[in-house]
Amino acid sequence: MQQQSAMTTNPCFDIADPTAIDRLEDKVSDTEWDTRLNLAATYRLCAVHGWTDLVFTHISARLPDEDGKERFLINPYGVFFEEMTASSLVKIDVDGNICQDTPYFINPAGFTIHSALHAAREDAGCVIHLHTPYGMAVSAQKKGLRRYTQMAMQVYDDIAYHDYEGIALDLDERERIVRHIGSRSLLILRNHGTLTLGPTCGAAFLRMYFLENACKAQVFAQSVGGEGQLHEEPEEMGHRVYQQAAPAFVPGFGDNLVWPGLIRRMNRIYPGYDH
Repeated sequence: MQQQSAMTTNPCFDIADPTAIDRLEDKVSDTEWDTRLNLAATYRLCAVHGWTDLVFTHISARLPDEDGKERFLINPYGVFFEEMTASSLVKIDVDGNICQDTPYFINPAGFTIHSALHAAREDAGCVIHLHTPYGMAVSAQKKGLRRYTQMAMQVYDDIAYHDYEGIALDLDERERIVRHIGSRSLLILRNHGTLTLGPTCGAAFLRMYFLENACKAQVFAQSVGGEGQLHEEPEEMGHRVYQQAAPAFVPGFGDNLVWPGLIRRMNRIYPGYDH
């Protein structure tokens, strides 16, 4: 099939209803279908938690190589998180070319960030990037995430920072994103938002749950008093709590504890993601 460029295709703004397009379950491999299911569920879980910005943030997942080439799934531009389905997700290559027949197009700014991490990190099976009020509020603070809560300290040593460079349209920014995150799994993009990665959707989601709730708690704490009214644990305690919590983020442990229950929740309150 001829690839269409996600960067240059003229978009049609009559966005297709994701529940009305053809189901892909029998048209893709079992592994791809399972990845589609988990990624669609991740989008809807973010909607449940209020982690949405209409259609302007992204979650992506890596697919197994095809003919020695990497492929990824990302959201179709114009489909809301709460209505995402497995079949509506768009398969692209590392250059942002669409590699399937689809009525949708993608947002190139979103792919700039995600492609950088998928290409550089073998453990970046899933990348979640959000623009929540609490995450953005902390991203604007000079000292970033503070050691005000246990939840913040549980991820404290795994957080990196990337300075703001404008809307992510410049492909040159990818190398700086990769350099700044290094070997860590959580990134605060200054004046922008939050990002997590993991080998699975469940692992990336669990990290984002801790990061976003730590940001929310920090903003709540700051709203009732200035810095002089708040107790921040010393850096040594931050390191200690991070080490104590580390087993929860070992692939196959913490994510497997919560992910099956989260999928059951999706089946109860947001059925249809598996279309």
